[in-house]
Amino acid sequence: MKKVVIGFFVFLAVLLALAALVPLLFKDKIKQALDKEIAKNINATVVYATDDVSLSLFRDFPNMSLGVENLLVVGQDSFATDTLAKVPSFRMGLDLMSVITGNRVKINNIKLEDPTIRLLVLKSGKANWDIFITDSTAAAEADTAASDFRMAIKRWDINNGTLYYDDLSIPFGLAAYNVQHTGSGDFEKSVFDMKSQTTADRFVMTYDGVNYIENAVLDADVTLAMDLDQSLYTFKDNNFRINELPVQFAGTILMPEDDIDLDLTFKAADTDFRSVLSVVPGMFKEDFKNIKTEGQLSFDGYVKGRFNDTLMPGFGTELKVAEGLFKYPDLPQAARNINVDMRIDNPDGDLDNTVVDVRKFHMDMGKNPIDARVLLKGIDVMQVDGNVKASIDLDEMTKVFPVDGMTLRGLLKVDADAKGTYSEKSMPVIDADMRLTNGYVKSKDFPAPIRNLNAVVNILNKTGNTDDTRINIERFNMTLDGEPLEGRMLLQGIANTAFDGQIKGILDLEKLTKIFPQEGMDVTGRINANVAFKGKMSDIEAEKYNNVTANGTMGIKNLNFVSTDLPQGIKISSADAVFNNERIQLNNMNGFLGKSDFRASGSVSNYIGYALAENQSLRGNFNLSSNSFNVNEWMVDETTGQPTEATTEAEGVVEVPADLDITLNVDAKQVLYDNLKLNNVGGRVLVKDKIARLESVKFNTLGGAFVASGSYNTQSLKQPLFDMKLDVQNLSFKEAFNAFNTIKAVAPIAGLLEGTFSTKFNFAGELGQDMMPVFKTLDGSGIIDVVKAAVRDVKIVDQISRLTHFEELQNFVIQNKRIDAQIIDGSLVIRPFDLKIGDIEMTVGGSNNVNGNIDYVTALNVPAGKVGRELNTRLGSLIGNEALKTSDRITLNLNIGGTLSDPRVALAGGSAKGQAKDLVESVVKSKVDDARQQLEQKKQQVQDSVRNELDRRRQEAEEKARQELEKKRLEAEQQIKKQATDKITDLLKPRTKPKPATPPAQPDTTKVQQ
Repeated sequence: MKKVVIGFFVFLAVLLALAALVPLLFKDKIKQALDKEIAKNINATVVYATDDVSLSLFRDFPNMSLGVENLLVVGQDSFATDTLAKVPSFRMGLDLMSVITGNRVKINNIKLEDPTIRLLVLKSGKANWDIFITDSTAAAEADTAASDFRMAIKRWDINNGTLYYDDLSIPFGLAAYNVQHTGSGDFEKSVFDMKSQTTADRFVMTYDGVNYIENAVLDADVTLAMDLDQSLYTFKDNNFRINELPVQFAGTILMPEDDIDLDLTFKAADTDFRSVLSVVPGMFKEDFKNIKTEGQLSFDGYVKGRFNDTLMPGFGTELKVAEGLFKYPDLPQAARNINVDMRIDNPDGDLDNTVVDVRKFHMDMGKNPIDARVLLKGIDVMQVDGNVKASIDLDEMTKVFPVDGMTLRGLLKVDADAKGTYSEKSMPVIDADMRLTNGYVKSKDFPAPIRNLNAVVNILNKTGNTDDTRINIERFNMTLDGEPLEGRMLLQGIANTAFDGQIKGILDLEKLTKIFPQEGMDVTGRINANVAFKGKMSDIEAEKYNNVTANGTMGIKNLNFVSTDLPQGIKISSADAVFNNERIQLNNMNGFLGKSDFRASGSVSNYIGYALAENQSLRGNFNLSSNSFNVNEWMVDETTGQPTEATTEAEGVVEVPADLDITLNVDAKQVLYDNLKLNNVGGRVLVKDKIARLESVKFNTLGGAFVASGSYNTQSLKQPLFDMKLDVQNLSFKEAFNAFNTIKAVAPIAGLLEGTFSTKFNFAGELGQDMMPVFKTLDGSGIIDVVKAAVRDVKIVDQISRLTHFEELQNFVIQNKRIDAQIIDGSLVIRPFDLKIGDIEMTVGGSNNVNGNIDYVTALNVPAGKVGRELNTRLGSLIGNEALKTSDRITLNLNIGGTLSDPRVALAGGSAKGQAKDLVESVVKSKVDDARQQLEQKKQQVQDSVRNELDRRRQEAEEKARQELEKKRLEAEQQIKKQATDKITDLLKPRTKPKPATPPAQPDTTKVQQ
């Protein structure tokens, strides 16, 4: 028995040892298979580090657990800067025996922790998740070679996920937060049931910029009958719940190829009005469970048809509410008589055939009735027929619907009718009045209310022509804590808008934001304005400012602005502005940008065109000064910054605004930038056409004096460009190496030299998305004046000294030496220069690249007797013993390769003629010529690509113009035919005597005249 127990524990120990060793033994195999599958099937950049791949037999026994931490999937082409998926923790359960015995690894389960998934569809219909390789080559390979992985998934889990879906082609969006999802099904079978459970703490659905479902709670329990052979999926038991609205689906989804055939119906599983009320934005709050409701509803719909890149399925829904009521427990009155009858119908998926028909909407909010009906047909060209009438006592409204911390009073009347066609060229006949009388707003956070709030607004179009539209804010006025503010605005026409407006009074931003708090924003300060403006947009677009009237003044005092997006804050202690037609004169502006003080004055022109018209630049000239400006405070921390929206074209690149034409004359005593402290900064900065230019900007730093000119070009955010002209005097080699990444990459030897230099250098290239130079694109040239440089403990010269046994080369000083240099395609090329160290005449030239590799040639012209026996023997075999015997001086030709930290020095030849410089010049010239030839080939390829693109665009434009001309010709022919027909008809009409004129009808005094 004792032996059995001992044997069992020995077996257990061996088993545990094997369990620990198996993952280590097969880790490389799994990693290689994973990389192979990604390369074969995924057309995207999949980023993960080898150290973040782990294997364990204990975590998911009897499966082997493969884990990948910090997994990123980034798109390509149009989505090159778009993160499709960010998964901090990704795990797969692998069948252990398939790993040990088979060539194909079997995946049983998948688990994702805290994933963020962003799905994006561009306006063109291109989707960022379309990353799977399906071309003919890949398909052929798939037929001939089995995959290294076999999907046999029976379960999958997502814990605390975040999902974004944004379809710009519709436009439609979804967002779900804290998503918990589990699913199960046997994917090794062809026919089986797939079950899934999904919850989300916060769910948002958006269409055309409007949130139709906002911050809802989602709970979905779905069973789908899966037929993988036919790609047919049928809804069985399912229950979707959004807040308190349960919805059930029935029908099928068929997707054998690229097309998706949908035949689905849905309906509300509950007929209580309460359930649909829960999805009304703003209603579902913490106390929703205590709201009293009455009434019945019916809600159902369908989706039927084919979905692909060009087709949409038909869809429709119908909602009816009968005798609805809701009442908050702490409020005295209820919203009653809620009756809704509406439908949305699109039978064939053509959006122009969409019908939205709100046949009836009625609600009594306390004693205030609200009635509306609207019928919309079409999308691009929309037929409109509707009206809305409401008369709301705001005090009564707050007795029905809670307005937390706010007291409202006043009478709001709305009476609007619209009928006709809405398109780019037409408007419905519309007459809409909105009138607010004796408004009163008081917040619990501020003792003084807004009083005497009155507004009269009318929108009128009697003809249906867009240019006959008239928007008239006839009067707006209010008083805040005894300080009045009033204004008016009249807009006439759409294509060529005429405007006439004025604003006058005092606006205390601190008081206003206490009454109307702004989330994530803190604003204080006072604005005193008296500005009037009148004119036409056509005059602004033509820059005929003499036809535009604009005048007035504006004063700002103690303006402070801090927000979530601008935590540094802006403070304007004081500023005065004077307006006229052409410009704003800004005087005496001073304050702080973050912790940096500033003073500014100058003028702004074309401000009206910039504010009101499209594609017009704001022009200006400013003097900007500061005692201490910290640029670092305004730079994004890439490690903690929030990700940008998926629609962003490129992340990380700071874009120069396209609509600015500004000149800044800068004078700053100190500027902090990165780890540099720039003193006595002065010069000019010009911003125009997405390009920022520096003109002779002077500053002192690191003990040296700088003058910089150049540009930063963001006309292409994916390929920003820069160029720079530097004039630097008396800068330390080591200070330059430590402070500038470009020096580290291009001229790393600077970090090994003691001393100072001056330079005049021009260089240009591309910037990466991290705002750092793309070194392989750099080109430039200039001179480097070595004032003084002590060369000691440099491995290159140490190696030369060891090879030649010239000890004086281990430690020497270079003074007042000018060096010509070039940067070609990212490599630094040093033209030959001479040094004299004792009786050694030395010529050096060559190149090094950003990868750290060096390729230099050195020629040493030395007395013949200085060369030792070993070198003499080697030289004799190269140039002949007779030449050595008859020469007073000998030239040694050395090749230097390797890297700066690990150089390789070799004797390449010699000469008894002393032509050291010619030798080095020849070799370096060959290197330069080769580099330039490669660069020209690249430039030619780029030019050809650009030329082809321009030709394509030109052909498209010509074809479009041809089609437009043909269309106009046909229209003209039709018009001529119509005119001829009308004239012939007119000639054939029988002539009749004119009837006597009838007097005009008397107006009906019982009706209001328009």
